[in-house]
Amino acid sequence: MDFSSLFIILFIFITTYLALMYWKMLKQKSQLPPGPIPLPFIGNLMQLSTKDIVKSLMKLHEKYGSVYTIYMGPQPSLVLCGYKAVKEALIDQGEDFGARGDYPVFLSYTKGHGIAFRNGEKWKELRRFALLTLRNFGMGKRSIEERIQEEARFLVKEFLKTKESPIDPNVFLARTVSNVICSILFGRRFDYDDKRLLTIVKSINHNFQIMSNPWGTLYNIYPDIMDYLPGQHQKIFSNFDMITEIILKEIKSHQETLDPSNPRDYIDCFLIKMQQETRAEDPSFYNDSLLMSVQNLLFGGTETVSTTLRYGFLILMKYPEIAEKMQKEIDSVVGRDRSPSLDDRSQMPFIEAVINEIMRFADVIPLSLPHLVSKDISFRGYRIPKGTFVIPLLTSVHYDPSQFKVPQTFHPQNFLDENGCFKKNDALMPFSAGKRICLGESLARMELFLYFTTLLQNFTFQPVVDKEKLDLTPIGSGLGNVPQQYKCRVVAR
Repeated sequence: MDFSSLFIILFIFITTYLALMYWKMLKQKSQLPPGPIPLPFIGNLMQLSTKDIVKSLMKLHEKYGSVYTIYMGPQPSLVLCGYKAVKEALIDQGEDFGARGDYPVFLSYTKGHGIAFRNGEKWKELRRFALLTLRNFGMGKRSIEERIQEEARFLVKEFLKTKESPIDPNVFLARTVSNVICSILFGRRFDYDDKRLLTIVKSINHNFQIMSNPWGTLYNIYPDIMDYLPGQHQKIFSNFDMITEIILKEIKSHQETLDPSNPRDYIDCFLIKMQQETRAEDPSFYNDSLLMSVQNLLFGGTETVSTTLRYGFLILMKYPEIAEKMQKEIDSVVGRDRSPSLDDRSQMPFIEAVINEIMRFADVIPLSLPHLVSKDISFRGYRIPKGTFVIPLLTSVHYDPSQFKVPQTFHPQNFLDENGCFKKNDALMPFSAGKRICLGESLARMELFLYFTTLLQNFTFQPVVDKEKLDLTPIGSGLGNVPQQYKCRVVAR
């Protein structure tokens, strides 16, 4: 057989294979909610901007409504838009939509170990254990409040050292927030110049930026191909490796000094649980599970809160009149002679409204993490097969005009009633909703309140450019909305 004949046969085979795949894709699509027509292999990438996947999905929401189908490559995903659709799926039908979908930028490293990307009974066991352990070590209790207050005071001292010179607040905020979760996981905080802490925060922040740019988006769609291509995505795994090295040393130290009758932190409790594990062939508590659980908690407990703080102070510099009103409320309720506490929250409706509005407007995790339909279900008249990926478009919830008075601009009155009292809104879902809601939500809310009030009690944040030039548009929009880099002066009051 000559080369030309072989080429023709190969061409016919490939063409037939692609045609069959495309026919199968279109047949599958006809049974799902409406959406743009996908192409073979690339799906709907022509309708999506990898630079701003959220904006692309919002445009499709305007065209196709609150439930539509999008193909990320060859894989169909159900996109849920607006408060009503997201609530109906994640809360009202939470059991059906409660599984976790694959997310390769994490899953390729964790290999299914840990908490965040598990499913089934093992996930339930690990989540229950994590919630119980975090509560035992102070999440939602007075002891963790005292730890946050202590960290906030350390941060005040660090800002005073800057002597009002221009700084990038990112590393300051990341170190202090990371120390809170480190104190729970490792039983201690790190000095701010400790190389281990700097490695943790820099690696996590770098990964968050990569996961939120086109490299991270493309890796999630084509992981098997991207593994062999150069690019920023390759740095994700070396960053994880550096954090893993630190965690492994902590685990080894804990193993050598473990006292089962007196657990000191999360790692100790997990090691004790490993000793009690009775299922030798298929355990839930084992070394890799511990390692990746700590990785999950470190990432979640560091980046989202520090990014929200960083975004928040950028917003407050853009609207200094709002920051001034917050400071007046702090001075009235707390004064200058003691640290703010959670007991003060009920007397600070404006600050509570501003913090909630920062979470809504900044929209730090705009897509949530992917969900997965756990069985064949009916949803809004459509038959959704088991295994369908689900994207809760949280941006569409946070900017839903049916739920917020002024959704497109920063407007604290979205969380205030006509009497100036704080008004909770269930459409605020920065930690997602339902069975997969972030297990650190209460800790994160405590941190945001105590950091914002403590820092505004002591400082005024001033931009180094005219406030009109401050840009609130995120520079990345994939996993996260990453705020523009900026410098500011932290001026003592």
